[in-house]
Amino acid sequence: MDEQALLGLNPNADADFRQRALAYFEQLKISQDAWQVCAEALAQSIYSDDHIKFFCFQVLEHQVKFKYSELTEVQQQLIRETLITWLQAQMLNPQPEKTFIRNKAAQVFALLFVTEYLTKWPKFFFDILSVVDLNPRGVDMYLRILMAVDAELVDRDVVHTSEASYYFALTLEARRNTLLKDTMREQCIPSLVESWYQILQNYQYNNSELTCQCLEVVGAYVSWIDLSLIANERFINMLLGHMSVEVLREEACDCLFEIVNKGMDPIDKTKLVESLCQVLQSAGLFSIDQEDDVDFLARFSKLVNGMGQALIASWTKLIKNGDMKSAQDTLQAIEAKVALMLQLLIHEDDDISSNIIGFCYDYLHILKQLSALSDQQKANVEAIMLAVMKKLTYDEEYNFENEGEDEAMFVEYRKQLKLLLDRLAQVSPELLLASVRRVFNTTLQNWQTTRFMEVEVAIRLLYMLAEALPVSHGAHFSGDVTKATALQDMMRTLVTSGVSAYQHTSVTLEFFETVVRYEKFFAVEPQHIPTVLMAFLDHRGLRHTSPKVRSRTAYLFSRFVKSLNKQMNPFIEDVLNRIQDLMELSPPENGYQALLSSDDQLFIYETAGVLIVNSEYSAERKQVLMRNLLTPLMEKFKVLLEKLVMAQDEDRQMALADCLNHAVGFASRTSKAFSNKQTVKQCGCSEVYLDCLQTFLPALSCPLQKEVLRSGVRTFLHRMIICLEEEVLPFIPSASEHMLKDCEAKDLQEFIPLINQITAKFKTQVSPFLQQMFMPLLHAIFEVLLLPAEENDQSAALEKQMLRRSYFAFLQTVTGSGMSEVIANQGAENVERVLFTVIQGAVDYPDPIAQKTCFIILSKLVELWGGKDGPVGFADFVYKHIVPACFLAPLKQTFDLADAQTVLALSECAVTLKTIHLKRGPECIQYLQQEYLPSLQVAPEIIQEFCQALQQPDAKVFKNYLKV
Repeated sequence: MDEQALLGLNPNADADFRQRALAYFEQLKISQDAWQVCAEALAQSIYSDDHIKFFCFQVLEHQVKFKYSELTEVQQQLIRETLITWLQAQMLNPQPEKTFIRNKAAQVFALLFVTEYLTKWPKFFFDILSVVDLNPRGVDMYLRILMAVDAELVDRDVVHTSEASYYFALTLEARRNTLLKDTMREQCIPSLVESWYQILQNYQYNNSELTCQCLEVVGAYVSWIDLSLIANERFINMLLGHMSVEVLREEACDCLFEIVNKGMDPIDKTKLVESLCQVLQSAGLFSIDQEDDVDFLARFSKLVNGMGQALIASWTKLIKNGDMKSAQDTLQAIEAKVALMLQLLIHEDDDISSNIIGFCYDYLHILKQLSALSDQQKANVEAIMLAVMKKLTYDEEYNFENEGEDEAMFVEYRKQLKLLLDRLAQVSPELLLASVRRVFNTTLQNWQTTRFMEVEVAIRLLYMLAEALPVSHGAHFSGDVTKATALQDMMRTLVTSGVSAYQHTSVTLEFFETVVRYEKFFAVEPQHIPTVLMAFLDHRGLRHTSPKVRSRTAYLFSRFVKSLNKQMNPFIEDVLNRIQDLMELSPPENGYQALLSSDDQLFIYETAGVLIVNSEYSAERKQVLMRNLLTPLMEKFKVLLEKLVMAQDEDRQMALADCLNHAVGFASRTSKAFSNKQTVKQCGCSEVYLDCLQTFLPALSCPLQKEVLRSGVRTFLHRMIICLEEEVLPFIPSASEHMLKDCEAKDLQEFIPLINQITAKFKTQVSPFLQQMFMPLLHAIFEVLLLPAEENDQSAALEKQMLRRSYFAFLQTVTGSGMSEVIANQGAENVERVLFTVIQGAVDYPDPIAQKTCFIILSKLVELWGGKDGPVGFADFVYKHIVPACFLAPLKQTFDLADAQTVLALSECAVTLKTIHLKRGPECIQYLQQEYLPSLQVAPEIIQEFCQALQQPDAKVFKNYLKV
């Protein structure tokens, strides 16, 4: 072997050596006999370096996985002998191999097993057992091989290339695995189970590692072998014995869980679970409060959860089968576990609690189905409710300022508890409402002296009721009087208690979230609006010391104002004055730190826009207020643009460009307040936005930071096309001219949707402009597409593909908006060039999205120009190029009908052919029958069939024919 290359296998080797080692591995994979060198190295223990040994196994693995069938019988025998020799050596070596080598060796054994067990190596397991006997190192390898075999047979994830080949491979693999398991069950499983029993008996007191490994094997195999081999007295007694041995009990727990999880007859399952429970209970394992090993309790909780869910699954099946007597017995067995379930649910360790939630959820589902609840069941529901309320509470350690993994896990756990709360609401909505009301009122009466987590959870519960007790369109305060009164009382308490001043971010945020969720409350009691507005606007909300609170409040404030609509009228000018300082554009000077980030300011600008537009002021007053809002932005913009042109330092240029972009973004965002009813014109605000346009457009001619500036102005133009309609048109030509200068693929890709929007909205109004800029735009596109790119530059290739799609989308918009004259008036040579690019897009590029668009364009052009009075020469073009494209595209190897987009492309291709037939009539059929299809060597009967399908009045008939 190349000793120099092998040096690169060491993780500490430098990059060049590592690269050389990788290249060497690739070379060995394709070599005919390299595997023999590796086999010999392993069998004779030539190398002591762990990484080289691992490397040799990798080469063998590749040979067995991908090239085994190429080997002769003698060579295959050599691989078997190599592995057995290596296994024998393991028991004699002074030191055991590293774990990663043992695992890789086990994988190679497993691959050989699935390849040879059914044919050449039926005694696979017996050969291994005869080598290892009860030698601890041998047993370790034997157990690892068993786990690797199970992974091949059960957990197999097939590496797939395309969907079709994936499903085919998956089916073949599934059949093979079923056959392997069936054969194993017949020939060797009883012997393997016996070996496991011997290993457990032999090592349970003196080698916990091997015992745990063996328990893991039993747990893995129990899902697909005969359960009676394991669920019998000798095995279960041994497992229960392990439950009281500290180093074994976690693994024993998991093993019992797998046994309980095994699919079986519902009555048998109930008997199995009940007998297990009795033994576990008599062993004292149900006394949770006396156990302080949380890792074990987490596994035990998972086991109890498995037993509970298994019993519930049995109950469901028995009810379905109409066996009411057995179902009643099973329900009693379930009820008997509830006390234990509650102990685990309420446990202070969240992992233990989380593991039992499944059982709890399913139990509530049973109660929901019962016609009436017993007193005990009602008590259980209440106990679960109290447990959920308690467990929703944050603990002291939760880090609100720097949330890490532990915090993320608690957030996920809270989501699980929320599902339980929703299920509780389905079982007993009255009880949930009463419980939440009691906790809420008690807590908020004394919020000043109560710990933050209890105050937060009280408000959180009120918030959660909105989803737990759902109503349409948030109408919580009408309909059911009891519920409406309770929620109204709690909301009144929330906004009048002063709890918004609580000095903890979690309480503050929960307050604002809840106020916004129940915004309909303020329609019922509008007198509380000023109180809540002040909370939003002062140090409790938008001016809070925490950036996190300020940021979230900015968004919630925007929602709150929008939801109140006309009820905000009395407060508009006061609110606008109070938020004025929050809307200041923060120039990159003096390191001034604004209270809100630019993203948060977007919400404030949108809120200001909504306040002005939705107000009952006259159009003149609205215009004044909107001008007051936007003039500071325009003035700052002019100053900053001048500074940018003068700036030398690139960092400063970037900072200024970002600030200019923010100004444009803020102005854009104010326009979101306008709707079809409240147009810019009706509000008298057209002039202000036209002034903004005139202020912002000069940024397009700035030679610095073009990408950032163009992006912002482009977005503003998109908004103005909607808001100002035809008033924006005079600005479009010069804006377009600037945006087409020195542009790259991404610029064009983002510019084309703007032109498409103008074209689709104004149609013939913009025809002269489109005719004028059509070829300059196309030249810019072609120039970028023809730029040479490196062969492996994936991102450049993707950019070009996206630009090509945008180009075709533009042509589709022009033709689809009834403006084919824009193309027709470009001169014969240009028209021809455009048409050929569409043909090329339909046939040559393996991009079904672009192909679909191209066929849409072609069928539209045929519809417009394909008749007798169409442009000169177009009929010829149809027969020479469009018809062939409809056949050449689907015949391409890359045209994959397993792909949904390709199916759509084929459908549009069919529409194109149908349109040609519609416009050209019998002449088209004659051309296909007598000229084109015979030239493709198509059989006469197929030609006849094809033409008949094409002539069918129902387009679907032809589409389906083409698919087949």
